[in-house]
Amino acid sequence: MRKVLTMAWRALRGPAQWWVLWLAHSKFMIGVTGIVANGDGHVLLLRHRLWPEHRQWGLPTGYAKASERFEDTVVREVREETGLDVEVAELLHLKSGFRLRVEVAYAARLSGGTLKVNTLEVLEARWFPPDQLPEGMHESHRLLIQTTR
Repeated sequence: MRKVLTMAWRALRGPAQWWVLWLAHSKFMIGVTGIVANGDGHVLLLRHRLWPEHRQWGLPTGYAKASERFEDTVVREVREETGLDVEVAELLHLKSGFRLRVEVAYAARLSGGTLKVNTLEVLEARWFPPDQLPEGMHESHRLLIQTTR
């Protein structure tokens, strides 16, 4: 039976093999977060409109689009949510295991732009010193900020 499966697999070749793999495996959502710092070392936090009221403060975050590099997701999400431009630095966090979700976080530096909050998703955007983070912040985001210090 193995020999037959091996022969069938090899006969598929190229794109057909990828389609079989795609159909046979789990699909994941990739949540990408940016820990954005300015020249003073303050961290950009957003008060997210769609998050639970008691914990709306958090880092800029969003889901990667198909074929998008994760670093590009950080740049896109920060620009969409705040109008700011960032340069992505090192990978700080990679975690899987929660259902079909993978979490990725990068350090990033402010490189330009003018702060203009996208009120569809964000209520407020502010810079905070890492040792003076607001109440109502996701604990996982607080821990990510501590890893950049």
